[in-house]
Amino acid sequence: MRAYELMIIFKSDLEESAVQTNINKLEALAKEVGGTLEKVDKRGVRRFAFEIKHMWEGFYVVLEFVSPKPLDEIDRTLRLADDVIRHKFMRLPVPEAHKRGLVGTTN
Repeated sequence: MRAYELMIIFKSDLEESAVQTNINKLEALAKEVGGTLEKVDKRGVRRFAFEIKHMWEGFYVVLEFVSPKPLDEIDRTLRLADDVIRHKFMRLPVPEAHKRGLVGTTN
């Protein structure tokens, strides 16, 4: 199993129900390849240090996934989403994933 961390910045004017709908879609995409969404951390609206796509604020969400296969479809979906300003997908190193309790030491 592989552990992934995904940080998404949604448009700040998006309602929280719309953010939750997007999170549910991502969870469904992870389940299609045998993965699970382990943790959702909604950090709320934050101001940017610089202007991004003519915006100064965004709604930050950090997700942690565990999956036996790469989650390429989630990355593709986020690139095409109109509500997403930016996203960063990264595979967590095994020691970090183990420290967070996402996977065992055998990987």
